[in-house]
Amino acid sequence: MRIVVALVGCVIATAPALAQAVSIFNAAGIHFSPDTAGKHVAGDVRTEDNGRVIERTVALRRVDSNVRITAHLVINPIPKDETEVHDRWDRAGNVSVEVAGKPDLELIKFITAYGGRTEYRIDVTHLSPVLTGDATIKAFIDTWVSPAWTIDFDLEYEPDSLERVAQWVEPILFEPSYTRDFQGDTGILVNVVVPSEQKRVILHYYVSGHCTDGTDADEFVKKDNVISVDGVVVHRFQPWRDDCRNFREINPYTRRWSDGYWSSDYSRSGWCPGDFVKPLELDLTDHLTPGPHSIRFVIENVRPKNEKGDHGYWRVSGAVIGIDDK
Repeated sequence: MRIVVALVGCVIATAPALAQAVSIFNAAGIHFSPDTAGKHVAGDVRTEDNGRVIERTVALRRVDSNVRITAHLVINPIPKDETEVHDRWDRAGNVSVEVAGKPDLELIKFITAYGGRTEYRIDVTHLSPVLTGDATIKAFIDTWVSPAWTIDFDLEYEPDSLERVAQWVEPILFEPSYTRDFQGDTGILVNVVVPSEQKRVILHYYVSGHCTDGTDADEFVKKDNVISVDGVVVHRFQPWRDDCRNFREINPYTRRWSDGYWSSDYSRSGWCPGDFVKPLELDLTDHLTPGPHSIRFVIENVRPKNEKGDHGYWRVSGAVIGIDDK
């Protein structure tokens, strides 16, 4: 097993000068309102989940092996007045694309700041096989207020000479609530068939730990994530971020607790308020040879539901990506 650290997930400081952008969402509202789910969107933007999911079908550019794709995302809280916003909290969210017959594929996984604006430019060239032609793009924020947030999202296509080219992308996992009660000790088993011509195969795994009541597990306690291929453990790790203090300035409504820490500063299971979630990338070429395979994802010791109904849970997704070196 080899761990890949430089395939995807880099943040690009400025937009490429020659890029051609496809605008997907423009100040589109995301909120929670069972009675007025579509109140804060316009045009051909559709809503799901009481307004917490918005989606739009667009015609993306046709791509070849010499195009770099950058995702540009801006998340803005909706102000209530000069000093207040409607949603002060850090909220899980993502932008994803539908893939026919497969789970949704996350393009960007993020956590909003505590009532602050965030902006990202992220290289998503590794997903180019599904970012071409007609596509349905979704955006989600786990808010419970209305109004709450707006997002701007576009994909920028730039001619570039690439050392690595993605030939095949298959989403295999999209689970927003991995819990002890449902997944137990056996986790999630998925099947995949690797094409015969594929020489390198990368597993791209997004994961973040949370809890329903803000108490310890699984947000603030390290838990092992175990990945197996065909019954053999190939990787075990604990998703963890201990650099959250670096994002305090973009968390205007963070709160200081009795121990002297600000709520945005605490280390967490794979995420920080105000930042995007970085994926785990594993080169599994030696394990995912051409043909059928099974992959199992297990998160150990997830906090079970207590008498009040509170529990730990994880948001996970994954895809296998076939890469060819030029």
